[in-house]
Amino acid sequence: MATSTGSGAAPSGHDIDAEFAALPLNALADAALTAARAAGAEHADLRVHRLVTQSIRLRDGRVEALTDAAELGFAVRVIVDGTWGFASHAALTPETAAEVARKAVGVATALRALNRERVELAPEPRHADARWVSAYEIDPFTVPATEKVALLQDYSGRLTSADGVDHVTATLFQVKEQTYYADTAGSSIIQQRVRLQPYLEAITVDTASGAFETMRTLAAPAGRGWEYVTGADGVWDWDTELARIPEWLAEKVKAPSVVPGPTDLVIDPTNLWLTIHESIGHATEYDRAIGYESAYAGTSFATPDKLGTLRYGTRAMAVTADRTEPHGLATVGYDDDGVAGQRWDLIRDGILVGYQLDRVFAPRLGLQRSNGCSYADSPHHVPIQRMANVSLCPDPDRDTTTEDLISRVDDGIYIVGDRSWSIDMQRYNFQFTGQRFFRIRNGRVDGQLRDVAYQATTTDFWGSMEAVGGPSTWWLGGAFNCGKAQPGQVAAVSHGCPSVLVRGVNILNTRTEASR
Repeated sequence: MATSTGSGAAPSGHDIDAEFAALPLNALADAALTAARAAGAEHADLRVHRLVTQSIRLRDGRVEALTDAAELGFAVRVIVDGTWGFASHAALTPETAAEVARKAVGVATALRALNRERVELAPEPRHADARWVSAYEIDPFTVPATEKVALLQDYSGRLTSADGVDHVTATLFQVKEQTYYADTAGSSIIQQRVRLQPYLEAITVDTASGAFETMRTLAAPAGRGWEYVTGADGVWDWDTELARIPEWLAEKVKAPSVVPGPTDLVIDPTNLWLTIHESIGHATEYDRAIGYESAYAGTSFATPDKLGTLRYGTRAMAVTADRTEPHGLATVGYDDDGVAGQRWDLIRDGILVGYQLDRVFAPRLGLQRSNGCSYADSPHHVPIQRMANVSLCPDPDRDTTTEDLISRVDDGIYIVGDRSWSIDMQRYNFQFTGQRFFRIRNGRVDGQLRDVAYQATTTDFWGSMEAVGGPSTWWLGGAFNCGKAQPGQVAAVSHGCPSVLVRGVNILNTRTEASR
């Protein structure tokens, strides 16, 4: 984790952008917090939030869209007689900050009669003059757009020049997020993080039938800089993947359709991260588990009465939540409650042992401290409990490879890459597809299959996991677009995992299912 306190630069080699640091941050905090106290708030915090984004999309090497956007504003939260109040504004002046603080107190006062449960915040150490910058080498917002377009055109050209590829889309989405947090307990925190998502998709079309097939690159969105897109950091081998996608796509088009039924699976982390997100990440959000939150993804079967007893999976299953994972999309120095980033267990030896929560929900679970899962995606949205980087741990005792796992399967499927998914509102019954499906015969990969989806309940699936790969198979996947709440908010989150071997999972033929 790239962290520092005081006024020094972060170990990543970058400091907070001068443009953001030059804003009247301390003056806004002094005005808002003083006004909130004077108006009767027992707690108040101010968050200044700046979000800068750039999106580039090419089709067949031509620019379809290049969009730059920025949002800047501040919010004040207060607690008055155990009731939340919230207000925000775009004008960053001390006078406006004081006015907004008084408005937030007014909101809390108006809502107090409707509040049936007092807000109690878990204590948190004071973090004064703290600074944190995420780990990246080259700020993508310092790279000219022409250079970015040229690289995407180069990558696209490698695909379009291959036989069988009719169209190529290329997308690059970049985000720089900066926040300043201050509260009446004396914390003052300034942070900056960078993240990006590059991907390309090759498309082949059967002109006679109108049918088409696609194949996408598998580089995950990451808390990294421009060096990740160029491959200069050695994290992702763009050259090899782009060279092989036409070959994989051509093979997929001609592959036989899968025979449904119980099947042994070796699942690559490029696919498994999404299963973790849906069946573990959302299921262990404490607000869902108690029925407080249900928007977008429903509640959870993993209710608090099962904590410490629910057999989630086999003893090979160990899952952590982590706000400090290097280059994780949900990695921060401090959350939007002013809580320092942490790592903790959700599942240990296959048993549910923890949840993700914020300063409001920690006392409800009997915990003395929040584990730092508060986040708002805009200065004009209330911080809510959001997902940490939730990851399945590799085998700590031996470095079992993906090939080792495949060698243990007589007749099965090796699944690579994510695609579509479906899961019920309790995070329990699900099905997932993928990018590539390779038939396993007698411990060896033997060509691709088509029309594959795997289906299970959460506990049956993880209860059938016979083995996990070692550290060399561990990979950090993730998504930019995890939705939650009403009004809706979007957060980025990463999920690390090794390859796994799962026995007897039900396989569906998606083509047959679609025709029913």
